[in-house]
Amino acid sequence: MSENARRLHVHTFGNPVGVPLLALHGVTGHGARWAPLAEAVPELRWIGVDLRGHGRSPWSPPWNIEQHVADAIAVLDRLEVEDVAVVGHSFGGAIAVHLARAVPDRIERLVLLDPALGLDPDDMLETAEDTRPDETYPDLDSARADRADRWKGVDSAVVDAEVAAHLAHFEDHWEWRYLRSAALVAWNEMARPAVVPPAGMPTLVLPATRGDFVEQSWLDRCAATLGADLTVRPVEAGHMLFLERTDEVAAHIREFVLGVD
Repeated sequence: MSENARRLHVHTFGNPVGVPLLALHGVTGHGARWAPLAEAVPELRWIGVDLRGHGRSPWSPPWNIEQHVADAIAVLDRLEVEDVAVVGHSFGGAIAVHLARAVPDRIERLVLLDPALGLDPDDMLETAEDTRPDETYPDLDSARADRADRWKGVDSAVVDAEVAAHLAHFEDHWEWRYLRSAALVAWNEMARPAVVPPAGMPTLVLPATRGDFVEQSWLDRCAATLGADLTVRPVEAGHMLFLERTDEVAAHIREFVLGVD
């Protein structure tokens, strides 16, 4: 295990002796973003990792999917967690699928929240170019207003928590705590050909109906590989569905991971 892997920052929530759930956030995010969902399903042992290049984890490269998979395995080894369920949002969903393909014997089941795999390369080019300029704010109020505008439908208290946890002060400005270079690589990785979970892997997919990430063709490929092991439950929400419709997403996770309504 590399020194950087040892230093990956981990947020823990819920029951410390509960069923472990490794939680992988999306690009530009951080592990503390899972707190509202963890509060809604406190029976689980939530393990929220700050991906490399994000939050308080090391920012050094590489930032590709293979490295994020290796980092996730390193976290499990460090915490002595042998078998785990995994939830991933957006880019974290892509990492979760690749993780399950790499070590299927250690992954109990997958929960994929509007996962981002096989996205249109031209769209990713445009998004990456939009990401290149620094996103800075002169003060906290302007940062909060911008996040609230982007997260329409998300409770104001959740927006406040995001600002408190993820905004950093640098000399004369504020910016979100992630590395631009790592985000650019992530958009590239999301344009890679989409893969599906390995056969026999119980998988729950929650597409956001107002998102634009999950293609029916990918779901069809998942169904062909997984058969009865695939469950798809669309959620009437935007891409940040687990913050916008927390209780609904929590109910799906509780039923799928714990087998209770």
